[in-house]
Amino acid sequence: MFYYLLKYVLLGPLLRLVFRPRTEGLEHVPSTGAAIVAGNHLSFSDHFLMPAILKRRITFLAKAEYFTGPGLKGRLTAFFFRSAGQIPVDRSGKEAGKAAIREGLGVLRKDELLGIYPEGTRSHDGRLYKGKVGVAVMALKAGVPVIPCAMIGTFEAQPPGKVIPNIHPVVIRFGKPLDFSRYAGMENEKAILRAITDEIMYAILSLSEQEYVDEYAAVVKAKQAEASGHKERRFRRIPLG
Repeated sequence: MFYYLLKYVLLGPLLRLVFRPRTEGLEHVPSTGAAIVAGNHLSFSDHFLMPAILKRRITFLAKAEYFTGPGLKGRLTAFFFRSAGQIPVDRSGKEAGKAAIREGLGVLRKDELLGIYPEGTRSHDGRLYKGKVGVAVMALKAGVPVIPCAMIGTFEAQPPGKVIPNIHPVVIRFGKPLDFSRYAGMENEKAILRAITDEIMYAILSLSEQEYVDEYAAVVKAKQAEASGHKERRFRRIPLG
């Protein structure tokens, strides 16, 4: 109930007024039945813009940190995300990945739309990064199509660390559903999962026209943080005279 209150009364109209999102290919999203919407992830606002323009309810897998903040603010944030159709996902290891897949399959078994960002985290620089294979596992186990989606302009509207969005045009572009039924029963084949995931990422890339990086975003972020830490330590060692 609160999901539709947010969508049609509270948050949805505000998002459409501020961002004025333009949609392309909305006809590719099925009106009934289970499907995965797999998109790029450029901004915190992505979680809310896509649900605001879709006619159907969509449930996203979101990082668990949104649900575990301390104090009253943390509890209110968790309530908001749950009410907005978000499911918490622990991204800290292999077992956590299995739990995310179970949660996602639970949504699909109810013939609902599942939203997922195969990159696993927001892009810190606007580029598209290598996708994780969980999306392929869910597509094969549930036997559902994958609709690629590109969020365009949300990085400029609300880049990482910015709380109040900029006024910037946003386009939400959907591609034709990808059918992977030819791989049915092969969800344990690593090469197949990688091939499916790469096909999904290529479809997103074709829609978004981003620069592609064949590395996981989390790995690149960690490398940059480590390099930044080394520079800071070297700077501290410089004698001041």
